[in-house]
Amino acid sequence: MRIKEINESLKPLTNQLINHSLYQKIDSPEHLQLFMEHHVFAVWDFMSLLTALQEKLTKTTNPWVPIGDPETRYLINEIVLAEETDINMKGERQSHFEMYLDAMTAAGANKSKIEDLLMQVTHGTDIFLIIATSKLPVSIKQFLKHTFEVVYSREPHKIASAFTFGREGLIPAMFTSIISKVQQKFPQEDLSLFKYYFGRHIELDEDEHGPMAFRMVEQLCGNDDKKWQEVKAVAEKSLISRIEFWDGIEAEIEERNVLPTI
Repeated sequence: MRIKEINESLKPLTNQLINHSLYQKIDSPEHLQLFMEHHVFAVWDFMSLLTALQEKLTKTTNPWVPIGDPETRYLINEIVLAEETDINMKGERQSHFEMYLDAMTAAGANKSKIEDLLMQVTHGTDIFLIIATSKLPVSIKQFLKHTFEVVYSREPHKIASAFTFGREGLIPAMFTSIISKVQQKFPQEDLSLFKYYFGRHIELDEDEHGPMAFRMVEQLCGNDDKKWQEVKAVAEKSLISRIEFWDGIEAEIEERNVLPTI
């Protein structure tokens, strides 16, 4: 019942995201490029939420012993498998992040900002320092900062809340809304890679990962009222962070006043 109650309390925020005015503003190839140049950071940082759960809820060090609930272990390992080594449009193994980068290339989007961030991460620079000193838009910075504050809380129920309510449980409805509105604006454009990425998430999260993620939250919280309160607070902040992220993209589209290609 608590999952149902939290979802009910989050409806005003989830409805804002499902019906965000940003989707109607993406009405030119330039707008789509700008959207992807921002959104790719959410595609990337999702993996840190996932691997933070993997570290906490499965045994990833040696010697190995079974820990936690087998259903939760299955959920985490199943999503890691799908996210890191899914089948792309060519029938080849590829991570969803790499699929998105390919979609960006096909759409003519600039990948330099995300590539610069990844280079710094690879060199071992502290993620909060990278965020603080980068020239990324404020909306991207605040979104990443929230994600990694949750990750480094090292509290599984909080990470699971951001992962479940802010991502897995939200994605099917939100991505369906994005695709339906964007496709109307580009009836002649080849958005196959872009649509394939979104389609895979909708398919996996709606049928499998979403319901399993909610069960994971229930298992992690049990009858602990404090944990349930913290889950709700993190869920609300995660959705607000996403709304601010979308607001930032919309504001940049309007600020640049990118005109549709005629």
